[in-house]
Amino acid sequence: MRRFRDPGTPSMRAARSVPETMGLVLLALLPGVAAMTLFFGPGVLRQIALAVGFALALEAMMLRLRGAPLRPALGDLSAPLAAMLFALALPPTAPWWMNLVGVAAAIVVAKHLFGGLGHNPFNPAMVGVAVVVVAFPYEYTRWIAPGQWDTLAQATPLDLVRQQVRQGFTLAEIRTDPAFGAFGGRGWAWVAGAYALGGAFLLWKRVIPWQTPAAVLGTTVLLSLPLWLYDPGLHPSPVAHLLSGALVMAAFFIATDPVSGCTTPRGRLAFGAGVAVLTLAIRRWGGYPDGVAFAVLLMNSAAPLIDRLARPRWHGEAKRERSDG
Repeated sequence: MRRFRDPGTPSMRAARSVPETMGLVLLALLPGVAAMTLFFGPGVLRQIALAVGFALALEAMMLRLRGAPLRPALGDLSAPLAAMLFALALPPTAPWWMNLVGVAAAIVVAKHLFGGLGHNPFNPAMVGVAVVVVAFPYEYTRWIAPGQWDTLAQATPLDLVRQQVRQGFTLAEIRTDPAFGAFGGRGWAWVAGAYALGGAFLLWKRVIPWQTPAAVLGTTVLLSLPLWLYDPGLHPSPVAHLLSGALVMAAFFIATDPVSGCTTPRGRLAFGAGVAVLTLAIRRWGGYPDGVAFAVLLMNSAAPLIDRLARPRWHGEAKRERSDG
């Protein structure tokens, strides 16, 4: 008897495989990688190559220790993606051992000690970033000047703002530093725009939901705009917040992680808003220049509760609860 292929339900899109999804995210990162390489030099590519190599080696080692097969885990692109996201947060001149420590925290601790892909409650790349920020705070904030690859490392624009505001300088005085451009950190505005372009691609391909990035970016503007209007000498503008750090990248590539983030529509809105609130709070009152990694990790810990409170009710549930009560 002749058999015909079942085309599936026409109203439902076929689910993407893990390698396909990871590959699309890696592809979307390329504009940001190109912009960072243009402004900060080939050290960006060196950090990515080191991180991916370390990640694949540690992934294979942990799979062996867990008695799991190397295939298909080594080919699902999850380890290279986590490594690239981590490497893009490192200064291009960071030593190799700093890269290795962060990747080990991401792959060994945050991913495999919790059971591997799909079981990690925290974003592996952000765990790696948080570890190197806490362990190597001086090395982490030393970035070369955009377009001047042969100059000595300097503090990032966000770190300059944090340090000099506490010394009594106004933002107008701080922005006379060559590290700043017309809108945010010099070069960083173009990098943020490149990540936004990649994020738009992910939205177009329906790889990520719209609620999380909209909540991150919208909440940042809503909270920072009144403060900036009240005292522009003390509080950065919304544009400066968005274009001087990793907030745009986090909105599209970090906070949208379906494993460690929220999965319900209302939960995603709350998760993204929480990331923005915590990032702004850490930038203003915390001890670190950019609080994105810590904000994401704190919201990761709250994601299960948020999803439980924000899940949509099914038909008849409210009526049944009233009758039971």
